[in-house]
Amino acid sequence: MKQIYLFLLLIFSVTSIQAQKNLLNLIVGTYTNSCSSRGIYVYEFNTQKAQIRLKKSSDSISSPSYVSLSKDGKYMYAVNENGNESTVSSFSFDPVSGKPSSINKVDSKGADPCYLINDDSNVIVANYSGGNIAVFGKNADGSLTEAKQVVQHYGKGANPERQEKAHVHMVYFSPDKKYVLSTDLGTDKIYVYNYNPTATTDVLTLKDSVSVTAGSGPRHLKFSKNGKFVYLLQELDGSITSFSYLDGKLSKVFETSILAKDFKGTFSAADIEISPNGKFLYASNRGEANNISVFKILKKGKLAFKGQTSTLGKGPRSFVIDPTGKFLLVGHQYTNNIVIFKIHKRKGTLTDSGKSFDLCSPVCLIFGEGSEVKK
Repeated sequence: MKQIYLFLLLIFSVTSIQAQKNLLNLIVGTYTNSCSSRGIYVYEFNTQKAQIRLKKSSDSISSPSYVSLSKDGKYMYAVNENGNESTVSSFSFDPVSGKPSSINKVDSKGADPCYLINDDSNVIVANYSGGNIAVFGKNADGSLTEAKQVVQHYGKGANPERQEKAHVHMVYFSPDKKYVLSTDLGTDKIYVYNYNPTATTDVLTLKDSVSVTAGSGPRHLKFSKNGKFVYLLQELDGSITSFSYLDGKLSKVFETSILAKDFKGTFSAADIEISPNGKFLYASNRGEANNISVFKILKKGKLAFKGQTSTLGKGPRSFVIDPTGKFLLVGHQYTNNIVIFKIHKRKGTLTDSGKSFDLCSPVCLIFGEGSEVKK
């Protein structure tokens, strides 16, 4: 009898551990000026069943439109997008309870921050309307220092309504963390900066800049899984440009579009992601399109169009793929919901899972780094 009991206990323990491995923290940043929202929401996401359970939210904060976790998962950083009154916030984060607790906030040093990244030393912020990059140091308790550096971009583009000045839309580490890449929608350029994390002032120094098609509006980029290529999504003309990448140097190799050939309506390209297996690329489009385009990643940076899927909502500003590669979750800024799609493992195509949940203006979705899941 004792042996049977121990055997059942072992089975229960293994099953429990396996079940926990299938649970991830899904962290969602929202806009708070259009509907009722506390700011940041943390959900438990089951990677086997695509089930969602709300764990905690932040205390009420202003429009955390982009959120980033520290590598160890103990701290969370968010931009607070609020025009000239914008700030950057730090939080301690309990991954078990899901509660983000405010530590401090500092002036963003530029209007309307829309993206940020962090490592052990710094938090680096893209200020869209300010047209600059701000670098903040980290203290031992996870709090932010005042800005160590502000890098201002200058110039304008061919579109007088959207490119009247510099609009920094993204900052992104190279895979080896030697460089920080920045997209500027207003000047139609990608900037590549040398990254000196322990420097007191000149954390970023310009290495190179690459111009893209006039009026295209660079928005977001992603590295290939092997780090040899960069894929750039351009908001204003819906194009995706592939670059070969080597030690901070970008060379254009291919270009295509996320627009269907017969599409005539308004559009606004938004987010770009690569599947965990590195085989497929996804890009979302807003306006009257409200869809996600799927591409197969070929050799030498080329892409093959595999189809489009309606996101079943309006304003798919952000989406995320779970680490198992089974599900893609889309946040809709204007219909205030998140829709879950199944990913076909071999084809990369998307189908509606039938599951969605409501949330005010979800515009940033990330999964907790370092979580262990069954693939």
